[in-house]
Amino acid sequence: MDWLKDALEIRTDGKGLYAVTDEVEKLIREWGVHEGMCFLYLPHASASLTITESYDSSAKRDVEEFYERTVPEGESWYGHTMEGPDDSPSHIRATLTQPSLTIPIDEGALSLGTWQGVFIFDHRSRGRRRRLLVRCLKIS
Repeated sequence: MDWLKDALEIRTDGKGLYAVTDEVEKLIREWGVHEGMCFLYLPHASASLTITESYDSSAKRDVEEFYERTVPEGESWYGHTMEGPDDSPSHIRATLTQPSLTIPIDEGALSLGTWQGVFIFDHRSRGRRRRLLVRCLKIS
């Protein structure tokens, strides 16, 4: 078994879901991982990782809208607003999702469902550089 690691830098334009499946699978191919496990970790308090529908863009918009309605900006009870009105909501949204994912690798690709994709979910209004840590345990 081999332990492989790298990091991807993903630029975002602000709030929303950003597909990273292709970038992760490119690393898997470069490393020659045929069978194994992929571990993804996003070390940010205002962004997260998720797996969701990647075929129809209306599904992506629906997920984004759900979070806008569930955790809106500008609530009077927010205390953590040092960096602006998106400060507290971005951290709350990140706690509702997750900073890491573990996905099996079979036949040289992430073992995702037919319509699934891996996304960075940026919860901040301004664009940012997000660092995605990619680790793979290569079995064959």
